[in-house]
Amino acid sequence: MAVQEASLRDKYGQTLVELGRENPDIVVLDSDLSKSTMTTYFAREFPQRFFDCGIAEQNMVTIAAGLAASGKIPFASTFAVFVPGRCFDQVRMSIAYPHLNVKLVATHGGISVGEDGASHHAIEDLSLALSLPGFTVVVPADAFETAQAVQTAASTQGPFYIRLCRPKLPSVYSADYRFMVGSAATVKPGNDVTVIATGLMVGPALEAATALQAEGIGCRVISMSTLKPLDEQAIIKAAVETGAIVTAEEHLAHGGLGSLVAQVVVGNHPVPVEFVSIKDTFAQSGTATQLLEKYGLTARDIERAVCSVLVRKR
Repeated sequence: MAVQEASLRDKYGQTLVELGRENPDIVVLDSDLSKSTMTTYFAREFPQRFFDCGIAEQNMVTIAAGLAASGKIPFASTFAVFVPGRCFDQVRMSIAYPHLNVKLVATHGGISVGEDGASHHAIEDLSLALSLPGFTVVVPADAFETAQAVQTAASTQGPFYIRLCRPKLPSVYSADYRFMVGSAATVKPGNDVTVIATGLMVGPALEAATALQAEGIGCRVISMSTLKPLDEQAIIKAAVETGAIVTAEEHLAHGGLGSLVAQVVVGNHPVPVEFVSIKDTFAQSGTATQLLEKYGLTARDIERAVCSVLVRKR
């Protein structure tokens, strides 16, 4: 049976419309990319509450800060390479420092943007967002979680950075799943090793765990959708119960999920850890599938990392 996939960007746009109907204080900003970020759905239904700021991301962020200071709940969107990358100083000084209620929802994260090339590949955005005091940082694993994360952001005071990807993703969660800020989800049990994945990499982690199960390896898979605040207890529990950890992320090796997990492990219960991530390099242009394979972000790469970390565990 074919795996059903859904667009996180579409779900984001649809959820914005639902929130807009419920709360007149919700406003949306974009920087000339609404047809790609899917904020165009909100623009069609609420044109008076939608602001296209043009190719001026720094200005968009500052306007969003002003709207938040005026009591509105602004959702500002563009590609992840532009926010927080192009306007980091504005995000830092206009949103983070005054701790304003701005929701930055960036699409096209990682290298799965594909053919657009290195200028549009966001490979360091999570490290930038994580460096900002007071920010909540979320990377949903499927469309179902995306809707819940956006709804939670709208009802939670304070700045958010939510990172979405370009490709459609298969469903990860069952219908009874409930997203909670700062809470990881165990999506597959296992006692031999743990794979902690985020965003697009949760699917390959589950695929790898299924293949490893056929070899007699019980691989726990944790979806770490919230990177900040981090579910440290889930990491410690995995270290204690399985004795080995692999992290998987569509981001540079430094400054993202792997760095966060390593800090928790070394400070609480040291065990072997391997990292599936982008090494210290920019990516070339190609299809998403080609790039994920070339830069080591596939289920097979996770399997290899698991085998490696198990040797170190023994």
